Amino acid sequence: MLGSAVLVTVELTIAGALLAVVIAIALGLMARLHNIVLRGISRVIIEFFRGTSLVVQLFWLFFVLPIFGVEWPPMLVGILALGLNFGAYGAEVVRGSINSVPEGQWEATTALSMSPAQRMWRVIFPQAWALMIPSLTNLLIQLLKATAIVSFITLADLTHWIDKLRVGTGNTFFAYGIGLVLYFVVAYALTLVMNALEVHAKHKIGRGQSLREALSFRTRPPVDPVAASVADLDGERTH
Repeated sequence: MLGSAVLVTVELTIAGALLAVVIAIALGLMARLHNIVLRGISRVIIEFFRGTSLVVQLFWLFFVLPIFGVEWPPMLVGILALGLNFGAYGAEVVRGSINSVPEGQWEATTALSMSPAQRMWRVIFPQAWALMIPSLTNLLIQLLKATAIVSFITLADLTHWIDKLRVGTGNTFFAYGIGLVLYFVVAYALTLVMNALEVHAKHKIGRGQSLREALSFRTRPPVDPVAASVADLDGERTH
């Protein structure tokens, strides 16, 4: 039972996180547009889902919408609620990370006569992506823990079966101890994946070693960029 419960929790976490990333990028980019209508729409959506309770949003999707003839499976409702709520928080991370890209990078893309789409997706966003991953990792762990509320809508997730284990064994310490360990293991696994993603993102923009090098047991001394430049110049003069 615990194995199936962990699977449900992981499915909710991954699917909710993927939806949240899509929503965060879309709303984060819209929040920077010069078009006041689109920018206003994004701000309203962001502030609404950040400013209202995730539990209430979940109940609206599961209990209120069927009154109007819209009824979805519990798993889909859980994914939508988690994705919308955490996507709103992630939108601010996306917007802030894009704004953190140095001004010189923006000026360079203008000097190269790049279109706005080329400028964003080929130069600005890859750098912002590397900056936003640590904050997105925190949101991912929070999303994992927030999946516990889906037990309110008949989904047998990890928290639901931990409570069943408590009732079945009569041992509260054992049941909730198992719960702590399982949540920690899943959270730590997700953190390792996000750390690997961060290393890869930084390597893609030339700001760190590759994932293979990071996993290697061989230690390499840090490279001094000034010394490396001088060495290159000496090599050119010798040549």
